[in-house]
Amino acid sequence: MHTLSIAELAAGLRARKFSARELAQTFLDRIAQHDGALNSFISVTAEQALVQADAADAALAAGTAAALTGIPLAQKDIFCTQGVRTSCGSKMLDSFVAPYNATIVDKLQAPSPQGAGMVMLGKANMDEFAMGSSNETSFYGPVKNPWDLERVPGGSSGGSVAAVAAGLAPVATATDTGGSIRQPASLTNLTGIKPTYGRVSRYGMIAFASSLDQAGVVARSAEDAAYVLQAMSGFDPRDSTSVDRPVDDYVAALNGSIKGLKIGLPKEYFAEGLDPGARTLIEAAIKQYEALGATVHDISLPSSPLSVPTYYVVAPAEASSNLARFDGVRYGHRAEGAKTLEELYKRSRGEGFGAEVQRRIMIGTYVLSHGYFDAYYLKAQKVRRLIYEDFKRAFETVDLVLGPTATGTAFKIGSKTDDPVAMYMNDIYTIAANLAGIPAMSLPCGFVDGLPVGMQLMGNFFSEARMLNAAHQYQLATDFHKQSPKGFK
Repeated sequence: MHTLSIAELAAGLRARKFSARELAQTFLDRIAQHDGALNSFISVTAEQALVQADAADAALAAGTAAALTGIPLAQKDIFCTQGVRTSCGSKMLDSFVAPYNATIVDKLQAPSPQGAGMVMLGKANMDEFAMGSSNETSFYGPVKNPWDLERVPGGSSGGSVAAVAAGLAPVATATDTGGSIRQPASLTNLTGIKPTYGRVSRYGMIAFASSLDQAGVVARSAEDAAYVLQAMSGFDPRDSTSVDRPVDDYVAALNGSIKGLKIGLPKEYFAEGLDPGARTLIEAAIKQYEALGATVHDISLPSSPLSVPTYYVVAPAEASSNLARFDGVRYGHRAEGAKTLEELYKRSRGEGFGAEVQRRIMIGTYVLSHGYFDAYYLKAQKVRRLIYEDFKRAFETVDLVLGPTATGTAFKIGSKTDDPVAMYMNDIYTIAANLAGIPAMSLPCGFVDGLPVGMQLMGNFFSEARMLNAAHQYQLATDFHKQSPKGFK
């Protein structure tokens, strides 16, 4: 059952070929068998999963089930889940049990008609407070890539992608602040989509950088991603950044022709720094799109090389503000034996936050400080506008932008931990979409030395249906996304 698509699983449940309880138990058994090698889960909610599965079976028998009722999923441990630990991969929140659900948790797990009736298997490991590109900053240890256990799965959604790639869950939620859905999807042969900023509610998602964070999904195919994104999208009055706009029918859009689709190829994304093997695969994918009837056009995004330095001013600035609430007083880790309030603050934050989180808080505090705000933060916001204007001009002539997702394949665990700048450069192709607020996704396009490579599609605001359609048509013509890592089949 773990190799079936979401559509096949849903059909099997409705035909009573297997029950939701049997399906959930199959994945729980796979987690017990394989996750010791991967470390993809922080918490496994087996008892709760079986209760939800029984409720799904009752809904299926009564004819009140939604399209995804009974389908298991993993929730990234950044989303608040009532009664279940929500750690955000940090010692700071190791003991935090959320008193409410994030909106997307309710949308995906509540019974129909309030929600989709999906079954949560557990909370997926992640870089601490979503700060990282390798899933090595987690308080609970690094996640391993199922394609090579000595390599990283990418981050910050490393637990989500490892679980899906290894067949421990059919789908998982994830978040993307600078590429944290797309980059790990690329490194693990998955399809991952970050929708337009404001398309999915951020209520109950622990904030890293509020103007950049967006929830999305990682799955084995564009079709699977479309089903889940459909269920999690929509306006939420509890989220001031949520956009009140109807949600397109992503599933219905999958099978449309892409003949005449205009695809832009930014010259800046094919310059020095891209692995030659990855370049060859992406060029082959471009030819495949042409064979499907799309046309390709050379474009320029001249401000995109500035996206990394811009991001590492804006994101840490927002993080320093968002993480100020974790002070050892209200909730989170509290140092023992502190004699003064100042000592309590210092020790609680020093003990609760890991090195990368502390680094970004310090950078953010610096760029927001008196005398440096105009020189750094204000200037970064001006460059951010230039990046947006680049995309605005591009989408006047093309429908989608295509390029690499990552510079190459997954790197060895520990190989970049001593060089933060080299680690930050992993997101060179993904950050611009977050700064502009546009939707973007990664999908598999081949292998280099047995390791997956992904390509990225970016679209104009609220063009998720068009992107998913283009990705699905490519996946109908190729089988890269159907490959799975040895040892987890």
